[in-house]
Amino acid sequence: MFIDSHCHLDFPDLAAQLPELLQNMQSGQVTHALCVSVNLEDFPRVLALAEAHPHLFASAGVHPDYENVREPDAACLAELADHPKVIAIGETGLDYFRLQGDLEWQRERFRQHIRAARQCGKPLIIHTRAASADTLRIMEEEGADRIGGVMHCFTESWEVAQRALEMNFYISFSGIVTFKNAKIVKEVAQRMPAERILIETDSPYLAPVPYRGKTNQPAFVRHVAEEIARLREVSLEEIASTTTNNFFNLFKVA
Repeated sequence: MFIDSHCHLDFPDLAAQLPELLQNMQSGQVTHALCVSVNLEDFPRVLALAEAHPHLFASAGVHPDYENVREPDAACLAELADHPKVIAIGETGLDYFRLQGDLEWQRERFRQHIRAARQCGKPLIIHTRAASADTLRIMEEEGADRIGGVMHCFTESWEVAQRALEMNFYISFSGIVTFKNAKIVKEVAQRMPAERILIETDSPYLAPVPYRGKTNQPAFVRHVAEEIARLREVSLEEIASTTTNNFFNLFKVA
């Protein structure tokens, strides 16, 4: 069986076809999925999905790309996470690719999430793009290693992965690992310790080959697992079992 460790089933283009997506998950042996929050305004929608379906979980957080939204503080995030179906804080982090200028507000938002995770004891879901140095620095400064989490949709170098591993983080691979030109990501997938690998779709984005360019969905996470199995020269069953156990171990769900 497979687990999609990061998706956005509350987004309109997926929510409109939810029954079909859930059926496709079942048909594809995708037993669980983590629906990730991107802002506080829509958090109730994410939580409602998790409450309505026993195999779905939620997170609480505000994505670094979202400007002009309600700004979170550690106490607020920890309170939202005080729910049995909320298993993580995030997604959070830094993104210097999409936004320019003074991004100190991103860095402060990131710090609030790390503090919330430490306060409530739930792991972090971290997004980093064109900002790995600052991301790692803030993780170190705020003691992210004390709670751990996952570097989601990983696209950085092996050196960045090593530093994240040293801070008790897992590395999650998306459909990008199936792209022909994703050589750095493929190298990291080959070198990773098996006990720290997760798989995800980041639906509705980043559909893997052979669906690249189409709307992604949790059922497609199998193709991510297949590529990692090929790169590591192990069976698909081994990757399925390992990544499923890793999800349960990190997020402390049964």
